[in-house]
Amino acid sequence: MRIIGHGIDLVDSARVRQMLEEHGRRFLDRCYTAAEQAYADRNNPRRVEHLAGRFAAKEAVFKVLGTGWSGGIHWTDVEVLREPSGQPSVLLHGEAARKAEQLGISEWWISLSHIQTHSVASAIGVGR
Repeated sequence: MRIIGHGIDLVDSARVRQMLEEHGRRFLDRCYTAAEQAYADRNNPRRVEHLAGRFAAKEAVFKVLGTGWSGGIHWTDVEVLREPSGQPSVLLHGEAARKAEQLGISEWWISLSHIQTHSVASAIGVGR
């Protein structure tokens, strides 16, 4: 097993709140999968925190891939899920999945942390 890449990102929750207020459903559908939106909605008092955490995680994954969200990669190509244990996990779709395969990434380690004002995420892409 070898580390292929590491990415980290910090998100200001006020920015996510502003995007929600200004763009609503358009922002949500552009950046988050239905499962991510449902998870955040279930945690309504902390909804913005959970959305900001997932946004940070997506950015961290993009950094591992070395692409940003360009080159045909969409925000929803990176899906941040929650395991029954509470541990976050990443599921890639579309161009992000193709890029990860091209880089030899077979496993993801991801960590999220958030408070009311900020969220941080770290992603490590691992190959065999």
